[in-house]
Amino acid sequence: MNGTNETPETEEYRPGYDSDDGYRRYDPEIDRTISLRPATLERDAARLHAWLGSDHVKPYWQLDLPPTEFRERLAEKLSDDHLTPYVGCLDHVPMSYWECYRAADDDVANHYDADPADRGVHLLVGPEEYLGHGYARPLLRAVVAMQFERSNAERVIAEPDARNDRAIRVFERCGFESEGEFRFEEAGKDAVLLVCERERFEAEVLEGDGADGPARPTEVRR
Repeated sequence: MNGTNETPETEEYRPGYDSDDGYRRYDPEIDRTISLRPATLERDAARLHAWLGSDHVKPYWQLDLPPTEFRERLAEKLSDDHLTPYVGCLDHVPMSYWECYRAADDDVANHYDADPADRGVHLLVGPEEYLGHGYARPLLRAVVAMQFERSNAERVIAEPDARNDRAIRVFERCGFESEGEFRFEEAGKDAVLLVCERERFEAEVLEGDGADGPARPTEVRR
């Protein structure tokens, strides 16, 4: 799926998979089911190559690469034990890409006082038809909830490009607070360090928004 008018691909669901792999929650704000599953090279390389080559993504991710080189980079990410790439879906339709990572083992740890339990997140919405409809915040809320539920982290951090005002606003509306800009030389960008504290997130973002509480994993065919 690449932002054209093609019929959206939907994910198929069946029982019996490893419940630690997938995640799902219903979000009443958008009346949609949000689900995430680990990305795979065979299933997702073409999809992610198209998304990361989109005009609204290229300036921030810098992964607009030839297909063969892109597959190599994706394979590196999939084999990196400090990072887990996910494909995010709305009502089973793939439409976003996420990277959840251990911040203390990432280059960002060179730029702030990282706790060993800190988690981090990168995100993008792929097909352009999903932009501007208020989906990014519920999606981010689900991913942050997943990270807190599946770890002992007290913080989830992000380091978006300082030019990406849209992403920064979404993070801030999801309980993240800015700790200032820094030159993220390893990533080749000026970034903003954003920090989301578990206590604030659970009290003000989950409970305050009336979200449906802890999500339950669902059956995802990988």
